[in-house]
Amino acid sequence: MNGGKEQPRKILHLDLDAFFCAVEEQHDPDLQGKPFAVGGSPDERGVVASCSYAARLFGIHSAMPMSRALQLYPDLIIVRSRHGVYGKVSQQVMAHLYNLTSLVEQVSIDEAFLDVSDLRPSAETLARQLQSTIWEELALPCSLGVATNKLIAKIANNIGKGTAQKGKPPMSIQVVPPGEEAAFLDSLPVQELWGVGPKTAAHLEALGIRTIGDLARWPENDLVRRFGKLGGELAMHARGIDERPVVTEHETKSMSKETTFSRDVSDKAVLCRTLRKLAEGVGKELRHNDLCGTTVRLKLRWQDFTTITRQVSLPQPTNQDAEIYQAASTLFEKAWAPDTPVRLIGVGVSDLSEPVQQLGLWETPSEKGQRLQETLDTLRERFGDEAVRRASELM
Repeated sequence: MNGGKEQPRKILHLDLDAFFCAVEEQHDPDLQGKPFAVGGSPDERGVVASCSYAARLFGIHSAMPMSRALQLYPDLIIVRSRHGVYGKVSQQVMAHLYNLTSLVEQVSIDEAFLDVSDLRPSAETLARQLQSTIWEELALPCSLGVATNKLIAKIANNIGKGTAQKGKPPMSIQVVPPGEEAAFLDSLPVQELWGVGPKTAAHLEALGIRTIGDLARWPENDLVRRFGKLGGELAMHARGIDERPVVTEHETKSMSKETTFSRDVSDKAVLCRTLRKLAEGVGKELRHNDLCGTTVRLKLRWQDFTTITRQVSLPQPTNQDAEIYQAASTLFEKAWAPDTPVRLIGVGVSDLSEPVQQLGLWETPSEKGQRLQETLDTLRERFGDEAVRRASELM
């Protein structure tokens, strides 16, 4: 008997080590141990999506412009991203997680939380079994944080990976036992906490708060006065408290597509063709997920990196390519001045809901458009996206 006291949760945070690179090393074993990066070409303003641990020794990291990575190490090997392959391998990894428990929250293609509280073995034992299984079955290195809540598990994993041997995948497991959360956090920099970005860190620094322990000892009411709701969350998290559950499903709030041009584009015809293809991509994804949306958003980035967004609400939800494009095109006409160079263009749809079926004696223009869209989808699914093209694209 535990006297009615609730048992601590057992939460795992799993992060695949340099996931894209690990997949590429399987595809080409000659890459193992070499400095290489996965991402776009430096001639096309590509960025580093992932880099090997050997490359990290030269200061190269994710989200860095590929041109900068080559400056740091001119002999860097560049491998083009293959997101379709990474997605399939990620599904194989997640399948192993679901074999362990149904309480899985996938955060990204290479990261997830698991709640293993109801399983008999210790959390550390389960973490080691999972790490071993993923390595033996898929030849993928991964690291895990083990704790009583998501916050501590995530930070534990960060710390474990950071203390591993440089130049090689960490394959670390960092355990924070129940009751030791605050002690574990005490000497860590405040930037390790969720919600502490550069601006918040600067404000805390000005108060003399540099470590999470400093933050935990600061009066909570003063933090709330200074930072509002965030202040209360910081006070709680600094003491190692995080009651958030592992969320097994996420509601999709929006869908979007965007393109960054290899060279700035000021040709209206090219911009409009790109806009239409993006609208078709968003529409296809909405229909695939059986969703509609009422807000269409346009995103434009100019030559100087200034980025603007414009949006419009539709009279009724849609997932039709033509309607999405029409709304985005109208926004584009208002936002873009002729001959203005564009670096990036994007289309998104939000305020999503399930389609509503309407019954009537006569087929409306909207319903005719929907039947045409279904025919186009069928043709493209059978013969490829380029099977049906508009006459304007052939000019």
